[in-house]
Amino acid sequence: MAHPTGESESDALRVDFDRRLMLQFRGSVVTSDAGLLAYRELDDALGLSVMAGEMLADARTGKNGRHALVGLLRQSVFGRLAGYEDVNDAERLRHDPAMRWIVGGKAAQGSAASPSQMGRFETRWLTAERNLSSLADLSGRWIDIVHGHRPPKGIVLDMDSSVSPTHGEQEMSVWNGHYACTCYHPLFVFNQFGDLERCALRPGNVHSADGWGDVLKPVVARYQSKVLRVYFRADAAFAMPGVYEYLEAERIKYAIRIPTNQVLQDRIGYLLKRPVGRPPNEVRRFYANFTYQAASWSKPRRVIAKVEWHPGELYPRVGFIVTNMSRPAERVVAFYNKRGTCEQWIKEGKGAIKWTRLSCRTFAARRAAPASCTRLQSR
Repeated sequence: MAHPTGESESDALRVDFDRRLMLQFRGSVVTSDAGLLAYRELDDALGLSVMAGEMLADARTGKNGRHALVGLLRQSVFGRLAGYEDVNDAERLRHDPAMRWIVGGKAAQGSAASPSQMGRFETRWLTAERNLSSLADLSGRWIDIVHGHRPPKGIVLDMDSSVSPTHGEQEMSVWNGHYACTCYHPLFVFNQFGDLERCALRPGNVHSADGWGDVLKPVVARYQSKVLRVYFRADAAFAMPGVYEYLEAERIKYAIRIPTNQVLQDRIGYLLKRPVGRPPNEVRRFYANFTYQAASWSKPRRVIAKVEWHPGELYPRVGFIVTNMSRPAERVVAFYNKRGTCEQWIKEGKGAIKWTRLSCRTFAARRAAPASCTRLQSR
């Protein structure tokens, strides 16, 4: 923007992505979503939607298409950013002044896409196999653009699954006993900045770590030779020998929680006895560090135990972490505990941009819609 702090005395405020657009106080043309123009300006500066348009294949065969594919993508993404998660909202948004300029092209002087056009875009054109593959890679490509301006020295990857409840006869929605609902069971990878590196929509009855390699390995491959160090954190669902071996082969430092068992309990038996004396009013924490090899492991690995005695509780809280990091036990636990932020970013996606609003019947359409709107959370 020419005057980012406000309107100048002589000229109307303009945005750089389209110099024809002027921001003025005029009652005849009013929008409640003018804040989207700032996001559109950032989009133009970084070239995010332009890159998306280059990656996506236009599956339309007719010659009278009114809006470019990248314009439809902008309307879909920016609409969700403003809180309009339903395709039906396009009936009003298509006439909104801010949305028309965001979509660009013919929409700037006419109208943006109608609900039927947006429905075909999200359920037919985006669901082409090539576009589904491009959408899966898009988030990482956007992150690379931003990191190109400010390269990080290291990357921390957090992997976690979540629940997306479904309603009605939606394809591949299955009852999940853990979440006690019919749902999809998506898998996510975030970095330490809150950027969504990659995600995958899965049927509701798969294990939390199912398909972890298809989601994690492309992300790791992108960062090879780009950063000095890559770290990985995950909960006990990902405590599998295959995960350890892959991370070690890629020289990635990891901290993964592992389920407790009697062997591990016996190794820290001296910490499980209630401390002598009157219990204090604060939490008491103790750490242990030892080498352990489960029957399914190919070699021994370092395990860290944390034991917490809380006031008013009869038994201690115990947790175990397997790691290949050399830092002290307390620091490894502190590093692992930051993994909880990943769960907050998932909640942010559910609450802010409604990526769990899964109203389409086909699984392919569901893969496309969350993939397109979750890219929004990358930036």
